Amino acid sequence: MSMGVEQMQEKVTAVLDKYRRDKGSLVSILQDTQSEIGYLAREALMEVSQGLDVPLSQVYSVATFFKAFSLKPRGRHLVNVCLGTACHVRGAVKVLETIEREAGIKSGETDEELRFSLETVNCVGACALGPIVIIDGKYSGDMKIDKVKALLENYR
Repeated sequence: MSMGVEQMQEKVTAVLDKYRRDKGSLVSILQDTQSEIGYLAREALMEVSQGLDVPLSQVYSVATFFKAFSLKPRGRHLVNVCLGTACHVRGAVKVLETIEREAGIKSGETDEELRFSLETVNCVGACALGPIVIIDGKYSGDMKIDKVKALLENYR
């Protein structure tokens, strides 16, 4: 699933050309680069820096500022667990712990098979349905620890 540096450079060059190497399009360039490669690899960030003639530190600061960007490979499925107040009081922490155990990863990590990336969010605005687990944008409300295994199996 990993791609070589040459292939990565080709993809970054195509993205840079699409935006006519406009420094003002840095965020869009990083978004498209991440879409093409799956994450913002160090080599890709260096290529963007050189291609735009922007300091690497500036590219890194943008890449680390936005939560949507990842500097590490992400899993095919993004699992978000809401830990907002309403979800928290209804047992979201136990649900999170169960997901961590089942997937073999902690929040902020990706499993070795690149199947799941696990993250927590503070509130998704669906408090009446809590606790909520969101996988690839699909909401599963009223989540209980005994439902976790079956939910994850749908994505294995």
